[in-house]
Amino acid sequence: MRKITRTIAFHTLGCKLNFAETSTIARQLLNEGFTKVSFDEIADVYVINTCSVTDNADKECKTIVRRVLQKNPEALICVIGCYAQLKPDEIAKIEGVDLVLGAKEKFTIHKYIHELKKDSDTKIHSCEINETDFFVGSYSIGDRTRAFLKIQDGCDYKCTYCTIPLARGASRSDALENVLRQAKEISEKGIKEIVLTGVNIGDYGKGEFGNKKHKHTFLDLIRELDKIQNIERIRISSIEPNLLKNETIDFVSRSNSFVPHFHIPLQSGSDELLKKMKRRYLSDLYRERVEKIHSVIPDACIGVDVIVGFPGETEEIFLETYNFLQSIPVSYLHIFTYSERDNTEAIHMENAVPVSERKRRNKMLKILSEKKRHAFYESQLGKIKKVLWEDENKNEMMFGYTENYVRVSQPYNKESVNQLEEVFLDRFDSFGNIIVHSAVLK
Repeated sequence: MRKITRTIAFHTLGCKLNFAETSTIARQLLNEGFTKVSFDEIADVYVINTCSVTDNADKECKTIVRRVLQKNPEALICVIGCYAQLKPDEIAKIEGVDLVLGAKEKFTIHKYIHELKKDSDTKIHSCEINETDFFVGSYSIGDRTRAFLKIQDGCDYKCTYCTIPLARGASRSDALENVLRQAKEISEKGIKEIVLTGVNIGDYGKGEFGNKKHKHTFLDLIRELDKIQNIERIRISSIEPNLLKNETIDFVSRSNSFVPHFHIPLQSGSDELLKKMKRRYLSDLYRERVEKIHSVIPDACIGVDVIVGFPGETEEIFLETYNFLQSIPVSYLHIFTYSERDNTEAIHMENAVPVSERKRRNKMLKILSEKKRHAFYESQLGKIKKVLWEDENKNEMMFGYTENYVRVSQPYNKESVNQLEEVFLDRFDSFGNIIVHSAVLK
């Protein structure tokens, strides 16, 4: 029998939820006797946690496998995550992959990993997605200044471009008491910021105890989290506009620990396209949510997800989205170029947008995003904010984020790492970040 390997490295593609799960799986394997090393180092086992939101994520997985083999041809390579659930046979054909685990099996990787042999056929363990009717609590620690805390998984929405329900299953939530317990564990480790994550976190409470009805709501959850002592900051990750209620916005505005930062997917500013996408809102509701935030939390940072090149997006419809985004007080954009995904409705839709045109529209929105970001940052100059400093040392400068997600810099000071400090937002550096100095000096 193969001797149990002892060094293991992890690489995560995609979202904050994947980072939370990778960290939890890593802790599990450390308890099995493995020693974690950096992915850039030589390891006996490499675990790649995949995403499959876009076609690029699939290609990136293949590139990473090739890179690992160049580094250590004898290494065992395990591929887990969304891509592994959607296309396990495709991954198994990638030269060098030894183990493929789907959405259910990735959490029991220890059952499979010890018996792996490099020269045998690729092992695939991937369940039917309707079997993922359970919840595995997860959170990330050790790799970042902040922790990603998983509160929800899966999605019951049927957006015509999206494969996530096929990769992660139905919407389900962690029990409220488990989320609170894990948040306390994180705070006791000296981590200053928690980011709540999931596939559709505004749907929190559904499936909490295997019941499709809501035991608790997202508002119930954040009210309880806000009561926990020693949590300095809690940040809400992406939340659907139809599930971001006015009561939640009002609560954040007066919260002890929830920060003034929202990330709200839009996808299109055209009602015609929103209907084709089967989104659960129209542009008027989105505008209402943004204006509500801006009215009660004027300094709030608001991020937006938007897709360009969806089938049927004419130049006029694209400009409708562009002008809509220009007209609302948002702070930055995450732009996704539409890519055809198997087993989605959109792949069969007519009037596909040429790839070159998709790329052109992406560039236009990237320029708009930079303008929005710069205008938001400029509005913050001269203000006093609290920044959480990170460990990166780049040319003797360190970086961090204010509560409202402004990236700032100052000369590197090791004693400031993972500390919250009140600073004065002074001026821009050459990269568009804001240079700060201690607020005590003002």
